[in-house]
Amino acid sequence: MHDNPTVRTGRPHLLVIATGMRLFREYLLRSIASQYRIHMFLHAEPTWETDYIAGWTVLESTLDADAMTVAARKLDSTDPIDGVLCWDEARILQTAHVAAALGLPGGDPEMVNRCRDKHLTRQALSAAGVPQPQSILVDTVDDALIAAEKVGYPIILKPRALAASLGVIKVNDAEELAANWAFAHDTTVPEAPHYDVKVLVEEFADGYEISIDSAVFEGAVQPFCLARKELGYFPYAEEVGHFVSATDPLWQDEQLIKVLHDTHAALGFTDGVTHTEIMMTGDGPKVIEVNARIGGDLIPYLGLRANGIDPGLAAAAVACGHAPAMTPDRSLCGGVRFFYVDTDDTVLTSIRFVEEDLPAATDLLVPLMKAGDTTSPPPKGTLWGRIAYATAVADSVEECRAALDHAQAALRWNEEVTA
Repeated sequence: MHDNPTVRTGRPHLLVIATGMRLFREYLLRSIASQYRIHMFLHAEPTWETDYIAGWTVLESTLDADAMTVAARKLDSTDPIDGVLCWDEARILQTAHVAAALGLPGGDPEMVNRCRDKHLTRQALSAAGVPQPQSILVDTVDDALIAAEKVGYPIILKPRALAASLGVIKVNDAEELAANWAFAHDTTVPEAPHYDVKVLVEEFADGYEISIDSAVFEGAVQPFCLARKELGYFPYAEEVGHFVSATDPLWQDEQLIKVLHDTHAALGFTDGVTHTEIMMTGDGPKVIEVNARIGGDLIPYLGLRANGIDPGLAAAAVACGHAPAMTPDRSLCGGVRFFYVDTDDTVLTSIRFVEEDLPAATDLLVPLMKAGDTTSPPPKGTLWGRIAYATAVADSVEECRAALDHAQAALRWNEEVTA
């Protein structure tokens, strides 16, 4: 354990479990550190995080809820902890156990697990009559074929335990289902939970997909970021980008907002931050899934740039049992786009952005890989096949899209260099 000597002040003491990738999550720590004293649990000595944290504890694993609870109680006995926060999908359930042991907000593992386990989500929403696609949990490809006949093609095959659309695929008939069963059944990520029965056969909900990040304080659901998702590499559901507008007309959609509130009530979600994915169909909004954490893919960052509501401070506030600050101070749009190579098993010899003559709306230009890395586009590459991303901020989505087009044209990899 490493603790910097500190005098207890008015700044709340927040325990943050793990960090995620710096290129996707540093903005959250930067904001939180401005108003909170952060102690972090990690599985290795911190590096870049030391700019933002007051202390840290290195544990053998941040997936072990019991070990983290022991360490948290020890820390709390000398420097009382006001809240516990995590935005890593693989660790949110363990974080709930730690918060429960300390009697802090978000300390309801069953509440979090109803979001973590997509089958439990479906059961809770179904019992409350919340609109969602029909869903059947299956164990084998034969079970899936029977379920698909009940649901009706086309259907979606979806892993029970993953996020970010990993392993999700649309199939149009029995032949395609059999051919793609392994993709849904076997796709996994490091540290994902294991279920004996782990695939959902779901009704295909036709429409466009959005996500809403919300801060939930004592049962009151306060949405602060609404994003429209860009998908690619069909029939796979790779998330290739997102757009956020502070003035999106969907903010005024009463049916959508009702579904959002009804979803949280059905899940019994009372304290924390959620990322809810919803398909806007011709029959109205249908819930796709709910994550008991702040959204990924820089979506909350786009919200911050678009409306000024700080997602990190909102998440920290509700974790400490405080009402979040939710007043926007601007009205802009933000967008992010992810980039991929063209062919499987591409070895990168170089990667860079040519930054000359880019429009003013260009925001971040970030390579995610380096020379020597090998990567592939979806479906082989999926989330980890991304080689770079760019963000844009402007007065309109159209301006953001144009800036991202320029950024894409400015990305170079494996370029030939001539003398």
